[in-house]
Amino acid sequence: MAVEIYPVRSKRDLKEFIMLPWKLYRDDPFWVPPLISDEKKRFSPEHNPFYKHSDVQLFIARKGGETVGRLTAHIDHNYNEFHDELTGHFGFFESINDGEVSKALFDAASEWLRERGMEGLLGPLSFSTNDVAGLLIDDFKSPPVVMMPYNPPYYIDLIESYGFKKAKDLLAYQIKIDDDFLRDIDRIRSRFLRLSERAKREGFTVRPVNFKKLDEEVPKLLDIYNNAWEKNWGFVPMTDEEFWHLARELKPIALPELTPIVEYKGEPVAFGLVLPDVNQVLKKLNGRLFPFGIFKLLFGLRKIDGLRLIALGIKKGYRKRGTDSLLYSTLLENALKMKRFKTCEVSWLLEDNYLIIRATEFMKGKLYKTYRLYYKSL
Repeated sequence: MAVEIYPVRSKRDLKEFIMLPWKLYRDDPFWVPPLISDEKKRFSPEHNPFYKHSDVQLFIARKGGETVGRLTAHIDHNYNEFHDELTGHFGFFESINDGEVSKALFDAASEWLRERGMEGLLGPLSFSTNDVAGLLIDDFKSPPVVMMPYNPPYYIDLIESYGFKKAKDLLAYQIKIDDDFLRDIDRIRSRFLRLSERAKREGFTVRPVNFKKLDEEVPKLLDIYNNAWEKNWGFVPMTDEEFWHLARELKPIALPELTPIVEYKGEPVAFGLVLPDVNQVLKKLNGRLFPFGIFKLLFGLRKIDGLRLIALGIKKGYRKRGTDSLLYSTLLENALKMKRFKTCEVSWLLEDNYLIIRATEFMKGKLYKTYRLYYKSL
């Protein structure tokens, strides 16, 4: 049977696109269903500020009357302006294990991007490195943590058989807060304490984000973010609207104790963000908050025992002065005080970000998952 590719044009098409993973992963014990309401907003130009600076096309694949695959092709004009490139991106890739299906999807995306002057294709990015990025290429025997992707192993062959080559690997480390970790806690504490005390003597202070005054805090955090990550591979600056959108999404689950800001003589220069792994709860909701999911969510948030260190950024000019140790020390002590967290995933780290990798390994972090971004010339 022939594969037919359709651009998403209607609400019915969009529902097919959004709901396909429920069919593909129905027997997979490690898949975490996203909230359907969030997915609808993600693909809505009215609700998602990414659309303000990007062209986006969604595709669905049908075979024998069944929906069997999906893909987005998108052009992030902010990315291309920042990197001086003509690169298109793909994301939200899902497919049955059928090379004809994946080829037809990538053919459609490539043609759409070539028609708009793009010279290369990078992904998976759903939608950018500021969102969910990469293809899982190892350790398929555990669920993803919050805001990390998941996919079956055969996606690797489907993507690589189309001619995609590795662009960059993104690493995930896991720190187990177990007896072995606690036996070594004095060694870890002593180093961070020594360096953070030096930072304090120099004039650095640390405080939690004030979630009651986000109007004041968000611009400070955005300034740090766009400055601290500016030179990172694949980075694209976040707009005010995008950062506010993310802040509103994370506010219900973020903890002030695990969102510290470092200031130097009153100027915000660094911040850290560690989130409870809300995926532990989302897994039980099957994508729906109502009628009973909201109660499961609210009750389940108190029982989460995993964390994800998402961001730790320091503005240029304030690095290697003990600021990183001040953040690590604050996050470590506050997490231990809560006494309910058993693991912390540190992700994602660029494979060549050796400074952060060494710091993570110093805290007994073990590399346990790798995600890959692929590139292909058009």
